[in-house]
Amino acid sequence: MDISNLIKNRRSTFTSQLTGERIDDDVVWGLLENANWAPTHYRTEPWRFKVYSGGGLKRLLSALASLYKETAGEQFSQAKFDKYSIRHEQVSHAIVIILHKSGKPNLPVVEEVASVASAVQNLWLSVTATEDLGGYWSSGPLVYLPGFADFLELEENQECLGLYYLGKRKPDAVESKAERGSIKEKVTWITE
Repeated sequence: MDISNLIKNRRSTFTSQLTGERIDDDVVWGLLENANWAPTHYRTEPWRFKVYSGGGLKRLLSALASLYKETAGEQFSQAKFDKYSIRHEQVSHAIVIILHKSGKPNLPVVEEVASVASAVQNLWLSVTATEDLGGYWSSGPLVYLPGFADFLELEENQECLGLYYLGKRKPDAVESKAERGSIKEKVTWITE
């Protein structure tokens, strides 16, 4: 697949569209190696990943379920809580996406966030280039809670930016149709 088609065919494959079949760890290492080649200002390489599988995955999702139950209040939904309980059966790995802030005085944190997002895009495009893998970047209020940072044992200069759920696509998984508005509506071209 050429690069333009690869970019245009990148999609989120949600957990219900995954088989739960285990992906070989060497494949995951290859995906992360591609993520590692993201652009980085001042060469800080601010991306860090924690990979959960097997019992670790179940423990991670149980922690998220508990945090949800503790913090949802009146918004609590048993169905949403139950999704955390079965997700370990749907995915092979969960990759926690971490921003590792360098603290360099001339480097705005937003540029390090952009580098981490670029690393995730490299990961996502690498998944797209395979025949049978799928996944998506999930975030939301829970991943930013201090309790989740404690569970992850993040350092003081680290922040969780979400999870990338990874698995093998079901053969009948329906690919979502993506649309974008015209690039011509988003570009100002200045020639003088």
